[in-house]
Amino acid sequence: MSKRDYYQVLGVNRDASDDDIKKAYRKLAMKFHPDRNPDNPKAEEQFKEAKEAYEILSDAKKRPAYDQYGHAGVDPQAGGAGMGGFADAFSDIFGDIFGGGRAGGGGRSNVYRGADLRYNLEVSLEDAARGTETRIRIPTMAECEPCNGTGAKKGTEPKQCPTCGGHGQVRMQQGFFSIQQTCPKCHGTGRYIPDPCPSCHGAGRIKEQKTLSVKIPAGIDEGDRIRLSGEGEHGMNGGPAGDLYVQVHLKPHTVFKRDHDDLHCEMPISISTAALGGEIEIPTLDGVARLKVPSETQTGKVFRLRGKGIKGVRSVSPGDLMCHVVIETPVNLTERQRELLQEFEEISQGNTERHNPKAQGWMDKVKEFFSG
Repeated sequence: MSKRDYYQVLGVNRDASDDDIKKAYRKLAMKFHPDRNPDNPKAEEQFKEAKEAYEILSDAKKRPAYDQYGHAGVDPQAGGAGMGGFADAFSDIFGDIFGGGRAGGGGRSNVYRGADLRYNLEVSLEDAARGTETRIRIPTMAECEPCNGTGAKKGTEPKQCPTCGGHGQVRMQQGFFSIQQTCPKCHGTGRYIPDPCPSCHGAGRIKEQKTLSVKIPAGIDEGDRIRLSGEGEHGMNGGPAGDLYVQVHLKPHTVFKRDHDDLHCEMPISISTAALGGEIEIPTLDGVARLKVPSETQTGKVFRLRGKGIKGVRSVSPGDLMCHVVIETPVNLTERQRELLQEFEEISQGNTERHNPKAQGWMDKVKEFFSG
């Protein structure tokens, strides 16, 4: 019995593209596969016929021979037993699902970028405001010099993995599905090292410490990061190095607290200065500034010194210095001081509403609360 034309078997034209041929075969294979038609011998014959047609027409050398000489131009056993044609047609689908390409396509790349690193750096408020340069020492993975990063002992070299043939993946048959997975011997690299380097034990990299110079830009703030390109871990098999990210943290300051570009500080003043007014000295990052305190200043009053804060990295102008006044109660009084304060208290009796308006207002609210 003569064989049918392969193009007719697949239902495609003679000028059909490779993709058209593959799609036609997939459709027929899914329809007539024996596992889906266990009680239909005719379906099994149709499946074999479609598989044979696909294996001829999908072969770049066999298809031209078939087009010119027909069945006589190709090996009649080209569509031999097994699941090769079916698996090849579907391997790109299941390769995408299970994480790999076709084994015949060369496997996955063995070149890997090095890991990024992070370094936590504490800087003082003054250095953050003005900018500085410092040196840091970090642990990293560097290329092993004795083996030049190959992982193989000097005088030897890695060999192609015999399990996967250097592809990094192996094919597993499950029913009529072909599934690819990472090679268990070489772990996807496509090679193995029979004689590992004694310095790195086959890893190709070793741990080391390196010293770097880091420029801290003026105005940097808590949580800002400085990126040092290429200063992370070395890549594998010629891959690029990762980056180093320096994470900035501000040390606590004895006087100031930073809020973005503004600075805050508390300034204690005496009762007499608060009551009578006066001039006090305020510390700033640039020196000392003088501040006039008006009479009858209350505790908690905030004075703003414009432009005495910090100019941030992305700011156009510097922030402000916010001075929070705290009235300090005198301690360790002398007898004379006690006498004067007692005298002041006696003179003020009966004039609470005039001299202590906040206290009087608070007492009125208390009376209203209890009477209500």
